[in-house]
Amino acid sequence: MNDQTFQVLEFIKIKEEIKEITMTQEGKTFIDNMQPSYNLKQIEAWLDEVEEAKRILAISSSVPVSGLDGMESIRNGLHKGVALRVDQLMKIMLFLDSCEKMKRFMIDKEYVAPRVSTYVAGIEDLSSLAEEITRCIRNNRIDDYASKELLRLRKQIGIVEDRLKEKAEAMVRSKKIESFLQDSMVVIRNGRYTIPVKKEYKSKVKGSVLDVSASGSTLFIEPEELMYFQAELEGLKSLEVMEEERILSYLTGLVEEQDMKIKLAMDIMVTYDVLFAKAKYALRIKANKVQINDRHYIELKNARHPLLGDKAFPLNLVLGEGTNALLITGPNTGGKTVTIKTVGLLALMIQCGLHVPADLDSQISIYQRILLDIGDGQSIEQNLSTFSSHLKNIISVLTETNDHSLVLLDELGSGTDPREGMGLATAILEELFKKGCTLLATTHYSEIKEFAESTEGFINGSMEFDLETLQPTYRLLLGEGGSSQAFAIALKLGMHPTIIQNAHSYTYKEDKNYDYSIYGHDIKELEKQLARNKFAHFRKQEKKVPLIEQFHMGDNVLITATGEFGIIYKGPDEMGQYIVQVKNEKREYPYKRLKLYIKASEMYPEDYDFDIIFQSKDYRKSNKQLSKGHVEGMTIERE
Repeated sequence: MNDQTFQVLEFIKIKEEIKEITMTQEGKTFIDNMQPSYNLKQIEAWLDEVEEAKRILAISSSVPVSGLDGMESIRNGLHKGVALRVDQLMKIMLFLDSCEKMKRFMIDKEYVAPRVSTYVAGIEDLSSLAEEITRCIRNNRIDDYASKELLRLRKQIGIVEDRLKEKAEAMVRSKKIESFLQDSMVVIRNGRYTIPVKKEYKSKVKGSVLDVSASGSTLFIEPEELMYFQAELEGLKSLEVMEEERILSYLTGLVEEQDMKIKLAMDIMVTYDVLFAKAKYALRIKANKVQINDRHYIELKNARHPLLGDKAFPLNLVLGEGTNALLITGPNTGGKTVTIKTVGLLALMIQCGLHVPADLDSQISIYQRILLDIGDGQSIEQNLSTFSSHLKNIISVLTETNDHSLVLLDELGSGTDPREGMGLATAILEELFKKGCTLLATTHYSEIKEFAESTEGFINGSMEFDLETLQPTYRLLLGEGGSSQAFAIALKLGMHPTIIQNAHSYTYKEDKNYDYSIYGHDIKELEKQLARNKFAHFRKQEKKVPLIEQFHMGDNVLITATGEFGIIYKGPDEMGQYIVQVKNEKREYPYKRLKLYIKASEMYPEDYDFDIIFQSKDYRKSNKQLSKGHVEGMTIERE
């Protein structure tokens, strides 16, 4: 599987959603690096684990996965002769505490998760290390009782500090220097005791100036009488730091002795983090553990695209057992691309050990490769056209495909001359099928539908379209090819049957009467139904459009009085009246009774001959003859 497969099938987004659920950075990194497996037994084991994790979550959703943050960097710093800091030891202590909580959490889960609950057995007993760290480190500092020497030094430091403070306070109360001081208080500067002396009396107080006030009027002097105590205090504090470092080195040694056990415990906790993230994601998207196989058999029941949520439409599909190629046709935005992407994405998710949103009795095959050509493929960097870029992808697909591949091709043969594109697409499908892959492709070419219908191993499919609502249902219909529905949609929207009949003749080189719908309904009934729907909408909007509408020849308008649709022929006259052609009949309506539905400029080319719509066939024939010259005895009258 290459990066393009992950990107186009949006598996990257699936990973991002799972990463949001993970509780540790190590778990997020694991998801980032997650790759599909091709081993059937391994995938089944992964899926079983997620199923057990879901059962555990049904009992308790508060899984104690924590304490891993920063542990990897701490381990990387071991065995380098550098002692761990207090904050690092605190993190180790929190991690060990989390491991103990996980052990207790899994004690009563064996009956619902016999495999997952046993993983904690790999976390060895590190309670003695946790106890020693707890004894030595309290409240984010080394405890006084971490060693006898540290306790002795800190007591001595306390005594000397008290003496130093008493001596300094006695000096500021002394009548001898009272007049030299700015304030009668002891001030600590850089950890040393000073007294605030007025600048002009600097020479009156013997000692070292350690600081000056912002205004410069006050000097903070350390008197000579305090220097002895300060020196003694600094000496004791140096010994304190040395003892603290000895203790930290001692604790670091204990951690290094248990390094491999800590590493194993970390791996198990990351495994739990990833596993429960997968389970929570499965519950979020209502996913199940479906059956898997390695015989190219796919049977999806009520499958949904996991990124579409409630907007996803159920997909039902059976492919395999001799029929390994599906060709899907249908109108644009009908769901063809989403259908093939759903199949590819679910296969990829399964092979990464993820449950998928489909019924429990669904089946998905596993594949060594998922190869595809989906999207516009435009390559700006290489200055390739859309067609050229598609072709490069397909050449790569043809090269890499084998009988363990799933191949997804969207709009095969598009972007070039229709005849050549159709021929190329057919040849590509034939070659891929010979290679034995499982193949899903979408196309608009009717000739390819015929090829699939007549070729063993292929099956046609189409995306259903509801002509009543003019909306796709996004439901895949197997065993039948679809059409773009362009003529039927145009007819339903009110385009004149004559135009559609001409379009049909140009396309299929045959005449077809579109006075009646190809679906067996009277066109008049279809128009009336649409008019009723649109009329209700326009009545709601009527008060919001007080301005006088101006119409032009060819504009498709709604006649609000009758709910019918017509096409503007002439007008307006001085009374604001328009002549409108309705079902081959010209009628006169005031502008207030007309509402613009579709502008002529959106329906017809700029030089369109409207006589095709408004004049009879005989009139157009005679007019054409007269345009070439005088014809004896021939006259025409514009209708």
